[in-house]
Amino acid sequence: MATKVTSAKAAKKASSVLSSKSTGKASKTAAGSALSQTKSSKTTSTKAATVASKVLRDGRTSKASKTAAGSTLSQAPSKKSGGGGGGTNSGGARGPRK
Repeated sequence: MATKVTSAKAAKKASSVLSSKSTGKASKTAAGSALSQTKSSKTTSTKAATVASKVLRDGRTSKASKTAAGSTLSQAPSKKSGGGGGGTNSGGARGPRK
């Protein structure tokens, strides 16, 4: 599996989020997680991923905060387990594959 790291652009935005006095705690948590993954193959913790998800859904969040949260979330381990899709071979909501 290829490891992901935070891009320079996302790191710069995460840095500005952390230095802003008006940014909320959740945004700063997501930004800190993104910034900690700039040059290492660390993965996002479950707690940080949950916070990042909330930041992305919050309509009041700045673009910089959403960039940092998106970077954090993209580096979270996948929730998928070996089965690949609900336990049946129905093909999901789109119907069976042809």
